[in-house]
Parts: sequence; C-alpha cells; structure tokens
Amino acid sequence: MVPYLLLKSHGVIRFHQKVSSTSVLHSLFYSSLHSLLSPRMLCSCAHQDLLLTSPSSSSSASSSESLVRTVCSLVFESFYEHGHRMQFPPRLNLNVDSDSLSHEQVTTIVASLADEGGSMVALSFFYWAIGFSKFRHFLRFYIVCAMSLISNGNLERAHEVMQCMLWSFSEIGRLKEAGDMILDMQNQGLMLTTHILNSVLGIACEINSVEYAEEMFEEMSHRGVSPDSASYRSMVVGHCRSGRVSDAERWLGEMLDKGFVVDNATLTLIISTFCEKGFTNRAFWFFNKMTEMGLSPNLINYTSLIHGLCKRGSVKKAFEMLEEMVSKGWKPNVYTHTALIDGLCKKGWTEKAFRLFLKLVRSNNYKPNVHTYTTMISGYCREQKMNRAEMLLGKMIEQGLVPNTNTYTTLIDGHCKDGNFERAYQLMDSMRIEGFSPNICTYNAVIDSLLKKGRLPEAYKLIKKASCEGIRSDKVTYTILISEHCKKDETKGALMLFNKMVKTGLHPDMYLYTTLIAFFCRHKRMKESEMLFEDATRVGLVPTKETYTSMICGYCRAGNITSATQYFQRMADHGCAPDSFTYGALISGLCKEEKLDEARRLYDAASIDKGLSPCEVTRVTLAYEYCKRENFSSAMAILERLEKRLWIRTVNTLVRKLCNDKKVGMAALFFHKLVDKDRNVDRVTMAAFMTACYESNKYGLVSDLSERIGKTGLALQTQEIRSL
Repeated sequence: MVPYLLLKSHGVIRFHQKVSSTSVLHSLFYSSLHSLLSPRMLCSCAHQDLLLTSPSSSSSASSSESLVRTVCSLVFESFYEHGHRMQFPPRLNLNVDSDSLSHEQVTTIVASLADEGGSMVALSFFYWAIGFSKFRHFLRFYIVCAMSLISNGNLERAHEVMQCMLWSFSEIGRLKEAGDMILDMQNQGLMLTTHILNSVLGIACEINSVEYAEEMFEEMSHRGVSPDSASYRSMVVGHCRSGRVSDAERWLGEMLDKGFVVDNATLTLIISTFCEKGFTNRAFWFFNKMTEMGLSPNLINYTSLIHGLCKRGSVKKAFEMLEEMVSKGWKPNVYTHTALIDGLCKKGWTEKAFRLFLKLVRSNNYKPNVHTYTTMISGYCREQKMNRAEMLLGKMIEQGLVPNTNTYTTLIDGHCKDGNFERAYQLMDSMRIEGFSPNICTYNAVIDSLLKKGRLPEAYKLIKKASCEGIRSDKVTYTILISEHCKKDETKGALMLFNKMVKTGLHPDMYLYTTLIAFFCRHKRMKESEMLFEDATRVGLVPTKETYTSMICGYCRAGNITSATQYFQRMADHGCAPDSFTYGALISGLCKEEKLDEARRLYDAASIDKGLSPCEVTRVTLAYEYCKRENFSSAMAILERLEKRLWIRTVNTLVRKLCNDKKVGMAALFFHKLVDKDRNVDRVTMAAFMTACYESNKYGLVSDLSERIGKTGLALQTQEIRSL
C-alpha cells in the first residue's frame, strides 16, 4: 500500500473535498491518481481514508468497508445472473438504499468493480448510481469511473461516461465545468475525438450557450482535433436558434467553403430562421443553394418562404411561390394557407383573405385551426370591422375550437382601438370564465389604447389591477408608458419610469433606448442623448439605423455638425447602413452650416453610389441653398436625375418656397422649366408665383409666363388661376 504521508502529500487522502476544475489541486489530483494508484489502490485508499480520518472511527470505517463489499457482491451477482439477457446500457436492480451510500463509497465501488470485474460490470453500477440525483451531479464519480475504464484500455466506454457527465451537468448550468474537465482528461489518457467534442458543441448549442460553443470549437483546432460537418452543423443550428442570423450565415459559409454537405433539416432551419427575422432575400439565396446542392425543397421549406414573403408584404411573390410548390407536387396545408391569409390581411385585402379562409372551411383535408381563425379575426380588427371579427369568434366556437389567449387579446385590442372599452372589458371577463386569464399582452393592448385616448388615470388603474392579479409589467408596458410621457414632453415622468424599470430587473431594449434618445435629441439635449447611447452600447445592445439617425438629427439641430458627421461615420461599426432619411438629416445640417460642397458630395454619394432616393425635403433644401447663391445650374443639377413625377413635385415645392421668400427671378427660371415638362400647371404653384410677382412689382415675369402658357394651349387655365 502507498504510504499515508505520500498519499496525503498528493492530495489523495482528502479527495472527498471539493476541488475546482480549474485549480492546481485539480491537476495534482488527476496526476497523483494516474501515476500512483491503480483502481484497486484507489479503492484501498478510500478505505484507508476512512480509517485514518479519526482514530476513534475504526468501527464506522469497518462498517463502511463492509457496505462497500456487500454492494460489490450484489453488483456481481446481479450482473452475471442477468448479463446474458441484459441490453446496453447495462442496468442493475440492486436491493440497496441509495441514501445509505456516500459519495466516497460509490466512487470506491466503481473503481473496484472496474479493476476486479471489468468495464461492463463497472458501467452497470455507474448507470445505476447516476439514476439518483444524489450521485448524478457528483463530478468525481464520473472522473474516477472514466479513469478506471481508461486503465482497462476501454476508451470507448470512457467517452460514454464523459458524455453522460456533459448532459448531467448541463441540466444544472455547469456545462462549462464538465466540458473543461474533458479537456483536462486528455492529460490522463483520454483521447480527444471529434465525436466527444461535438457532444460538447451540440449540448452547448442545445441550451443556447453559443459563446461557450465557439470557445470549444476554437479549442478543437488548438488540440489538433479536426471539426467535421456535424461540428459546423451544431454551430449553424445553435446560432439560428439564438436568432443570430449573421453569425449563422458566417458559420454556414465556412461549412460550405470546407466542402461539407448541408443536410435538408439544417437548411430548413436556416430558411425558417432567416424568414422569421425578416431576411427573406438571404433565405431565398439559401433556398436556391439547396437546389444547386441537389437537395429537394419540401413543404416546410416552401411554407417558410411563403410566410417570410407575406411577413414583408410581398404577397404576390408568395402566391407565385405557392404555384411553384404545387407544380412540384406539394399540396399546401393549413399552415401554408394561414400564412397567405395573414399576408393578405396585412396588405388590407381582407375580402381576398376571407375567400381563401372559406376555401379552407369547405376543404375536406385541411380545416382552419385556432391560429387561422385568430389570423382572420386580426385582419378584420385591423380594419375596424369588429362585427365580422365577433362573427368569426362565434363560428369558431361553433366548430368546437376553443379560442386561446391570443384570440381574445386580438379581439380586445381591436375593440380598444375602436374606442369600445366596455366590450373589451367584457371579453376580459369572458376569458376568466373560460379559464384563460388575461396576460400582460392583453393588459398592454388596453393600456396602450387608453393612453392614446388620453385616459391616463384609467391606464394606471388597470396596471395596478394587473399587479394585484400577480401579472408584472413587462418591457412593453414600460415602453408604452415612457413613449406616452415623451410625447407629452414629460421628461421627469419618462426618466422616473425608466429607472423604475431597471430597478425591477427589466432590461431596456434598443427600441426603448432609441425612443428616449430621439426625445432628448428633439429638445437638443445632446448630453443626455449621448449618455443613453453609450449606456446602451455598454450593456451590449446594438444601435439601430433609427438610433443613429436620431443622434445625427439632434446634433444638426444643435448646430454641432462635427459630432453629427462622427456619428454618421460610426454607423458602419454596428453594421448600420444609412438610409435616405439619415443622409437627408446630415445634408440638411451641412446646408444649415452653409457647407454646400460637403452637402453636395453626400447627396451624390446617396443618390449615385448607394442608389438611394433622397426625400423631397432634402432635395428642396439643397437646391434652395444653391438658389440663394443665384447658382441656377447647380440647383438644377441636383434634380436632373429624378424621374419625371418626382422632378415635377420637387420643382413645384421649390418654386413655392422661392416665391414665399420673394426670390421671384429664380422662381421664374424654375417655372419655365416646369412648363416644359408638365403641361398641367399646378394651380397652387401658379397662384403663389403670380402673387409674389405682383407684390414685387415684377409684372413682366407674369406676362412672359402667361404668354408661354397660352402658346401651349393653357390660356384658359391661366385665366382660371387669375380668378383665384
């Protein structure tokens, strides 16, 4: 037997003490076990530990040894008695009370069984023990069992024990500890394979711990383990389930670059996720990629794409996809039709949606379900056709379908928007009678409408009632209230609610931060806006295009064009692409500071390089600034790339603005160009021009224009304008 002092110096004698998986003691524990002890010696050490812990405990130690020997005998007896008909994994029926065994005893037993009876006998006891929660999350039990199997040369079963450890510890949020332990076991003879590390990746992604999955994937390369298609698939699936579309696309790209084949199930998930998140174009790309790879799109793929198209408003394209699906032999089911009904309703085509709904009602194969009815009810509520919505609710109940909370909430929201709060409250009572208690979404629908109707006290009373029912206000509730305070310029109330929200443990999202940032920007309170912006990024939120546009508008209003430009340049850091409104805000700010050259370059970048169509305000603002400088050609060049309809509308607005500022000479130049392009002279523009000319005593300009109009056959129209 190994001398007591030697064992103690290596930390074995106290191996029942908790040892951190990252500590030096941990490494000492493994190295000492591996180099000094066989499983038989480990068993002996455990007994010795019991004997040496206290001189007065010899009787209890003897009792413990007796129990260990008894359990070992029972395991051997049960295993060999039923071994010939036992299936894997081996299971035992031991007449032993698990509460009578300590953690140290089960560790001793499994090591002894592996040494004396072999791997399968030890595994039979291992599976019996982890069936009890007492031992299921005892880390050292897994380690000793695995090391015993490694000593027997049975690496396959050692990996099996490690996989059990992964699942067991992921149940209690300790996956990282278990995963790191597997990496440490490499030093004890456990061969790290792609299969075992894929298990870590798969479980990490399954429990939405993609950050740790990425760490483990990187560790695979460092340790010389080659990732395979299953490794990449886990990463793609994990990021899809977490809603991280860009990361999922990145991992899928790497997978394809490595030459791995993507299976149909993975691509189905990708397409569904991308459509759900609004990236329908990318979903189409992957859909086409699927076809190129020889995979046949199925009903779920088509339905996901149809749903994505309807969600973004491309209903016509969705029906084209439906035709393609049918041509390929796939029959649309109730979910396909429900997606189309939803798309039609959101476009305001409820009658077309209802005709499709009736088709389902008359179908022998697919009848409308609760979700279909709710979708159709939502369409009628959106158009304030509440009688039809109520009629559908009655039909739904007649068909034996039970309205759910979402159905009731949809109807309640519709009645509230229609101002019929009495019926909304009746429906809330009906929910309770039917066993569907209103949830926070139901209350939020009523609260939002009450605030929009100016019934603030009633809204707060309803919040209090919800609280009494045990329903806590959520982020949506606070966002509704804060937005209402912002609309009324009630800074103190908005900030008080924001602080209360944070104190209750609710984390504001980027939408709420943007709401507050926009509020302070409107009031040129850029210090507060900047603090909120930095606070959002510090907690890991990603500013949106709207967030940046608000900041840029605020700085332009405050005359700080330098800071506005800096925020414009920072947009790329967060993957935000400026739109026409963002460009317009900065261009207007530059014009205000009389930086026309910079404004013009930005305008050209938006319209030429980015292919954006600057809004009318931007076009008029920039052209007007050139007009103020009597630079007609530059002003006209701003507008020359516009299509005819937009050009006419913009020039009409510009002429009226010039007339309002008594710049009738420049207005006349534009008006003549306008007559060249549009025979139907706008009456309001003509009246404004004539009024400005008369007030400026420039009657000649009116005569010239009248003569031109007369030549084009519009003299009668001119006389009508003069009579205004």
